Amino acid sequence: MASSVQGVVSRGKGQPVEVTEVLVPDPGPGEALVRIQACGVCHTDLHYKMGGIGDDFPYLLGHEAAGVVEAVGDNVTDVAPGDFVILNWRAVCGQCRACKRGRPWYCFATHNATQKMTLADGTTLSPALGIGAFAEKTLVAAGQCTKVNPAIAPATAGLLGCGVMAGIGAAINTGGVGRGDTVAVIGCGGVGDGAVLGARLAGAKTIIAVDVDDRKLEWAREFGATHTINSRTADAVEGIRELTGGFGADVVVEAIGRPETYKQAFFARDLAGTVVLVGVPTPEMQLDLPLLEVFGRGGSLKSSWYGDCLPSRDFPMLVDLHLDGRLPLEKFVSETIGLGDVEAAFEKMEHGEVLRSVVVF
Repeated sequence: MASSVQGVVSRGKGQPVEVTEVLVPDPGPGEALVRIQACGVCHTDLHYKMGGIGDDFPYLLGHEAAGVVEAVGDNVTDVAPGDFVILNWRAVCGQCRACKRGRPWYCFATHNATQKMTLADGTTLSPALGIGAFAEKTLVAAGQCTKVNPAIAPATAGLLGCGVMAGIGAAINTGGVGRGDTVAVIGCGGVGDGAVLGARLAGAKTIIAVDVDDRKLEWAREFGATHTINSRTADAVEGIRELTGGFGADVVVEAIGRPETYKQAFFARDLAGTVVLVGVPTPEMQLDLPLLEVFGRGGSLKSSWYGDCLPSRDFPMLVDLHLDGRLPLEKFVSETIGLGDVEAAFEKMEHGEVLRSVVVF
């Protein structure tokens, strides 16, 4: 029998979200029913609401979540009822060409639950990133559940499900930041500060945070930035070069997803340095770079998908580092809210007032 729960739904492009009844099926083969304990309000959810990702309305929003497995379907062996899990949107298939080449973090055939959640009138919902966790319960593919130590607070754990993991992974997994490196991060929201934290964890010598908001730059310092540049009043490229002996940074993480900030990242890196794009562009954006500069500067221009993370490997490790006091993930939680506060949380996000608002059930 389907569960009737309350969830946050976006019915149309740009419309205010609403809390309404959602019907969640019992899990079928390969699926898991998860009782959500906390879910972060991520910028990706705002993209869904504004029609920046697709037009498959209505959307059941929310994806940065942690909770407890309530039931599983047939053929599920990795998780069981009672397990505390972080949800992820990359359920590794094990069979695609990336998985078979030993690169499951690039899995090209990730999957979601087969059954659909609906509104009370039977209207099919599109769950954000295949999760839909602004709801008391959600149905996912069992592979989207990663079991972790339940000692971590759910409001903190859920943030590893998207933004914070994307940032940490952009620095460590994609950018390959190592001991003594110089790193610049352009855009210091949740993802950018995750990259700052990842660079610090990897042993970077110099970590330069760039943003147009002094409040965000102060947050970046709390996560480990050694220097900050307000690019509203100073030239970001010149500032990064000045702070790196005139050379540019070994790794530059672009955490905004705009052509103008990508160009800053490109010209702010050292010769043979690496640019990592982890900010998400919109479909109409175009990039224009001199091809001779692309050739002449060498190095790597990379895109980071979900921080190139492997949830089964990275989530438990990062949770353990947090519980050991080495990874202050709790600093990302600006406030805890209820389901009815999500629309207001989007407004705070747009105004740069919070790193993360987290819905707590």
